Amino acid sequence: MQLTEDQILSLAPDESSRKSGKDLANPAKWVSKGINELALWGECQGSGSKPYQTQVDVASIAFKCSCPSRKFPCKHGIGLMLLHARQAASFTDNTAPAWVAEWIDKRSKREEKKAETAAKPVDEAAQAKRKEAREQSVEDGMEELLRWMKDIVRNGILNIPEKDPAYFADMARRMIDAKSPGLAGMVRTLGSLNFYREGWQSQFMDQLSRIYLVISGFRNREGLPAPLLEDVRSWTGFTQSQEELKAQPGITDTWIVLGKQTIEEDSLLTERNWLYGTQSKRYALVLQFSVRGQGLAFSISPGMHIQATLVFYPSAQPLRAIIREQHSTRVQEPYTPCSGWQEVSAASAAIYRELPFDAERPFIVQQVKPVQQDGQWWLCDQDSHIVRIKNNFKQLYTLLSISGGQPLDMAVLGREHVYEPMGVWSGGQYFHLTN
Repeated sequence: MQLTEDQILSLAPDESSRKSGKDLANPAKWVSKGINELALWGECQGSGSKPYQTQVDVASIAFKCSCPSRKFPCKHGIGLMLLHARQAASFTDNTAPAWVAEWIDKRSKREEKKAETAAKPVDEAAQAKRKEAREQSVEDGMEELLRWMKDIVRNGILNIPEKDPAYFADMARRMIDAKSPGLAGMVRTLGSLNFYREGWQSQFMDQLSRIYLVISGFRNREGLPAPLLEDVRSWTGFTQSQEELKAQPGITDTWIVLGKQTIEEDSLLTERNWLYGTQSKRYALVLQFSVRGQGLAFSISPGMHIQATLVFYPSAQPLRAIIREQHSTRVQEPYTPCSGWQEVSAASAAIYRELPFDAERPFIVQQVKPVQQDGQWWLCDQDSHIVRIKNNFKQLYTLLSISGGQPLDMAVLGREHVYEPMGVWSGGQYFHLTN
């Protein structure tokens, strides 16, 4: 996969890695370098006697390096890819050394093992027994969570800001024990609200209501339509096999990558990618996970146009998807934005009718500009309708400097009346703004 310099730099975990990677995109820094259809590799001379061995899986853009850095990708991986993007003709060696061949071989064997595991016959009786035990554990946990919520309502929420953080953390751990990680996450979100900001009460009750809707849906799951049942199970914490999803029909389109959010917790890196299909006019959320030192399945960065086949998870209003196939493309397909906030509101209302506990979603909105009113920043459309910019949006002044106060087509992420700008188009270029 051939990436541009901007796309390569967007893979860097921080500004320091970007700067160092640029410095290393120098032939004098590399003792050896080469490329073939499977891998890109090089040996970079550092301060020690032995050069660092850096390698990139060119099919899926996965990295490995012998340097001690805990950053992923490290500066050597960024530098090697930049050097190749600038001077591809200088990579004349196409015979991979043993340390590269062994790494590629291990990655291939892991994929083969996954395929073999998926092909093994399933013990349906044992599977049904495990499912029944899991659902009983979930229901027991939900009963406890409901009692906890009812106590909150009976006692009132005015004293909630005085609660110790353990009040929420303990209940979240109980949901983990009950095999309901989705509900655990919702409880943690409830406890992470800023209880000293004006209007926290509405946010608190809104989240409490969403938890109640998920619990009610699960307890009445026998009567739910199949797509909505999948949403309820997902929000509870049940997962679906990606191999099963990949076997289903997908949507092939040219997708614009609107935004990327990277969250690191302990040793797990979670990457949230927001996409828009130029032909299907559908939005998608692609999650990727990586433990430090392991690569991501696909390399995508904001502003890229990718030709890909996406398979959506079953849902009353599908949004989350997996990439089944991806191909690079230089085609810049046009997008179709919403005309303004009224169209966004109408689309959101249609979604909530089908999925009342839905989370934030992306939209592309035509000609929006930031305005200030009553000490608060808002996004104003062509008809002078406004929505509030999400609190703690750190790229406000970047947005103002790009727009100069003028309206621009904007990709946003949010729900109801609060949105966060993800990026804007200016002069035919997409500028990524996500924190």
